[in-house]
Amino acid sequence: MTGRPGPAVLPPSLRVWLGLIAAPAALVVVVLGVLYAGDSEPGRVDARIGAALDGVGTPWRHVARAMDFLGEPVGAATLVAATVMGCLLLRRPRAAVLVVGGLGMAVGTATLLKHLVGRTIHGDNLSYPSGHTAFGTALALMVALLGTGRLGLGRAAGTSLVLAAALVAGAAMGWAQVALGAHYPTDVLGGWCTALAVTPATAWLVDRAADRLADRTDGRPADAGRQERR
Repeated sequence: MTGRPGPAVLPPSLRVWLGLIAAPAALVVVVLGVLYAGDSEPGRVDARIGAALDGVGTPWRHVARAMDFLGEPVGAATLVAATVMGCLLLRRPRAAVLVVGGLGMAVGTATLLKHLVGRTIHGDNLSYPSGHTAFGTALALMVALLGTGRLGLGRAAGTSLVLAAALVAGAAMGWAQVALGAHYPTDVLGGWCTALAVTPATAWLVDRAADRLADRTDGRPADAGRQERR
């Protein structure tokens, strides 16, 4: 019996593709951060998109508020607890660790960037990138990664599922933030790209740490364990 704590949370078939996506996503985050550093007004694109989405009426405003609640502390904690419980019930402890650590990394990175960039909205409220969008996108990515592993999807199908989940979740949460006037559209894009950049890297780190722990439990050098898995 081995000490392996469960299947990889980042399927080998997706590692290269998600890495290729994470790199330009990180670049977008940096470029937008530099462009809007210290600003307190919407850009030209922000103004056009914001004007089209601002002032949504009932019942869409209720939908937007419900989406926004899912990114607030109480709503987010409920989602995290339910997702972690689901991972444990499916006997995917690595996925449970990724949910907690990955969401912490995504939201933490967004929070750090807010203070570094210093873009504000409605006074002194830091806005870039959107933490709500980063949270929603990262959670969707993790659930999609879990589904890809459980279903044994190949590279094309798995990548399509992961990207579709990220796009739908990011668009939904981003729409809510812009419709409620909580963020500029470029803040939303920055939050979405933050999740795309941070989540695959965190998943890789979780797998690496879990593999090392399994090798130590088995009494083997870490390098030997990696050689056997190739």
